[in-house]
Amino acid sequence: MKIVLAYSGGLDTSVILRWLKENYRAEIIAFCADIGQEEELAGLDEKALSTGASKCIIDDLREEFARDFIFPMIQAGAIYEGQYFLGTSIARPLIAKRMVEIARAEKAEAIAHGATGKGNDQVRFELTAAALAPELRVIAPWREERFRKEFPGRAEMIAYAAAQNIPVEASAAKPYSMDRNLLHISFESGMLEDPWFDASSEQARGMYKLSVAPEDAPNEAEYVELEFEGGNCVAVKHGGTSSRESGVAGAPPSSLREKLSPLGVMQTLNKLGGKHGIGRVDLVENRFVGMKSRGVYETPGGALLHFAHRQMESLTMDREVMHLRDSLIPKYSTLVYNGFWFAPERRALQALVNETQRDVTGVVRLKLYKGNIIAAGRKSPKSLYDPEVATMEGSGADAYNQSDATGFIRLNALRLKVRAAVSSLL
Repeated sequence: MKIVLAYSGGLDTSVILRWLKENYRAEIIAFCADIGQEEELAGLDEKALSTGASKCIIDDLREEFARDFIFPMIQAGAIYEGQYFLGTSIARPLIAKRMVEIARAEKAEAIAHGATGKGNDQVRFELTAAALAPELRVIAPWREERFRKEFPGRAEMIAYAAAQNIPVEASAAKPYSMDRNLLHISFESGMLEDPWFDASSEQARGMYKLSVAPEDAPNEAEYVELEFEGGNCVAVKHGGTSSRESGVAGAPPSSLREKLSPLGVMQTLNKLGGKHGIGRVDLVENRFVGMKSRGVYETPGGALLHFAHRQMESLTMDREVMHLRDSLIPKYSTLVYNGFWFAPERRALQALVNETQRDVTGVVRLKLYKGNIIAAGRKSPKSLYDPEVATMEGSGADAYNQSDATGFIRLNALRLKVRAAVSSLL
């Protein structure tokens, strides 16, 4: 039997690799998608082979991840339950998609993952496999009673790894779980399972990897400009620490903004946001399987991109189009969170989102200061903002006659007056 295992080199998948090899008498092909883990990938292939894999495949999927997964989700304005930027959720469909491709190329009978039976990732991996390769078997050790009996908790896994000489970062001193990619890094379990634990405290300072604490961020604000074309960020200019440098008196020419690929945008914004303590989120979320869970997330670049994109939309998107798209954000976000990226309804929603983004073009200026993102300007050749219409001064009567509002209000009040005549609300 040949199994393609989603392998990160962390505690769970390291133990699972050895366990699958021994219990399934199988050849294990370890697969790791490079989606922005950076130093976590160092020595991964040697570790996988020494743990028992016959082959370790590491594919650089960072550009595809940014272009085909993160950017479309940003265009949709997707945030789950008003807080979560969906960093883990959006990575799983890409990983599973590539696993399916490798399984077919290697003529493997099954794919396997280290997601627990209590989490969302098991659903995301397996729904993607069902949509793309229903003939493949999916093995989930955490859902097998014999595996859980051998490893009832992380302590037993840590002990097993030590006994088997499998190096892992997790320890009794650092029991929390981490998941990192280009969009974010997540932390859960361990001391974070107590929702009263203060994840911003000194005790937790060493946990964070992508950002400084807001208290430790620079004492001077920094300006950054994001240029958008058709709803996607295509360039970034940063480094200004005053209104003069940021171009308040006259925006600098677009040629001064560095044109970037989607990957370049995310890498640049991650560094900027992390420098200023931006994008930390501590939340209790509703998992698809039914329970509530507490997670802490660092999403510095994603937070900047989401905020700037919304500012650009506010200037360029028609009101009713925006309200329609916004009404679909909870549905779209839930589909991503629950693992339905390749479902027909998500594709249909994306087609609508793509249409809404045609004119989302221009430049947004932000001011970054100690964990805060402050809107500092926006401009666009597609702007729907007309100062002649919006002005509070006496001019502009030809564009907007205030007397017209009398009939507008009267017509909208008609049904309220009719109802009031037959049913008092006081």
